[in-house]
Amino acid sequence: MQNITAVHEIGSDTVTEGVRVQVFPEYIPEQSSPETNRFSFTYKVIITNESEAKVKLLSRHWLIINADGDQERVDGPGVVGYTPELEPGESFEYSSHCPINTNWGTMEGTYTMIRENGQKFEAKIERFYLVSSEVLA
Repeated sequence: MQNITAVHEIGSDTVTEGVRVQVFPEYIPEQSSPETNRFSFTYKVIITNESEAKVKLLSRHWLIINADGDQERVDGPGVVGYTPELEPGESFEYSSHCPINTNWGTMEGTYTMIRENGQKFEAKIERFYLVSSEVLA
C-alpha cells in the first residue's frame, strides 16, 4: 500500500512532444458516502507547452478503472468546455471531478493536440491514483 500512497501524493507528470501534463488528485470525503460505495475525487490538471510551437487541445480521452477492474472510457471535445491554445511557455489549468464506486482506482489517458502546421499528436496523461482516506488510514 505504500506505493499507492507515494503515487497518490505526487499524481502524475508526463511530457509528450513538448507538452507537459501534471495531475494532482484529491479525495473529497464530504462528497463521498462509503456506506453506499460512492467515493468522490477531484483532480487538478496543469497543461504546459514546453515546445517551440503553439499547440491547441482538441479532445480528451480518459480511462478510469476502479479497484474491481471495471473500466469506463470518457471521450469528448476539449476540457471543461475549453479547447485551450497555448503559445510556447504558456500553461492552462483546470479542475474536474470523478466519482467511483470503490475506495480506490486509477485514471490515465491522452489529450489530442494539434500544432499550427496541422500536425496532430496524443499528449499522454500518465496513470494516477484516486485513493480514499479509508485506504490510506
